[in-house]
Amino acid sequence: MAGPQDTTVIPIKPPDRHTVRTLLCLGFCGGGTGPYHSWSDSLPAEVALSAICYPGREGRFLEPYAADWEELAADATTAVLSAADGPYVLFGHSMGGWMAFDVAARIEDAAGPAPEALVVSSCNAPDRGLTPRDMFPARQDTDAELLDWMRTNGLMPEHVLADPGLQEMAVELMRADIRVRDTFRCRPGATVGVPVQMLSAMDDDVIEPDAGNQWRRLARGAYRHDVLPGGHFYTPEIWRQLPAYIAPLTAPASPAAV
Repeated sequence: MAGPQDTTVIPIKPPDRHTVRTLLCLGFCGGGTGPYHSWSDSLPAEVALSAICYPGREGRFLEPYAADWEELAADATTAVLSAADGPYVLFGHSMGGWMAFDVAARIEDAAGPAPEALVVSSCNAPDRGLTPRDMFPARQDTDAELLDWMRTNGLMPEHVLADPGLQEMAVELMRADIRVRDTFRCRPGATVGVPVQMLSAMDDDVIEPDAGNQWRRLARGAYRHDVLPGGHFYTPEIWRQLPAYIAPLTAPASPAAV
């Protein structure tokens, strides 16, 4: 898989002659591709790993942030399609789970190269609409509150914590993503036909208790829900090993993939 100038589709574990599928990841609110780099060692040997970089960060730093959900979803869909030159599993965490669902539904509606499976993590079902429970962190939070939320949830690398300038950039990025998230509207009647796996955490106070059942109604095909230890980002150990819990990665390859 390759993306435009390798600034939008980031090959973390590039495919080789043994690759049968790629895990393609979409970012969460305030995040980039960095949190997925630790997953390489937890992947099956025959699975490659790439992540989509949204505008305004990393190699796309000079591009303006997306103005709203529709603009970001269109950008992400184009990026996924540019990478879909073989079997792939689409993954999204938190806001990224909504984005992965939206992208998968758009691709299916356009009869494009759909993922083998959709995996959503730590997010309520999008068809219930944007509620105050989902709007956390919130746009009215102070910079200090946003930094504390990112630090508590493990989103702040040590080199960012030690640099006030990088902290300021992290807050700016978080606020840009919050603005986009707050414009989210689920397309009426949107569902997906590909198999869906939903991952949630035992102690996540953002996710509603029946989120697993909520997601079931959006999957026209196979569905499973797995509950893991920790909070919104699980435990640090679980996050590093999360690919080991993604069931579609160990499924037999389809004939087209070998």
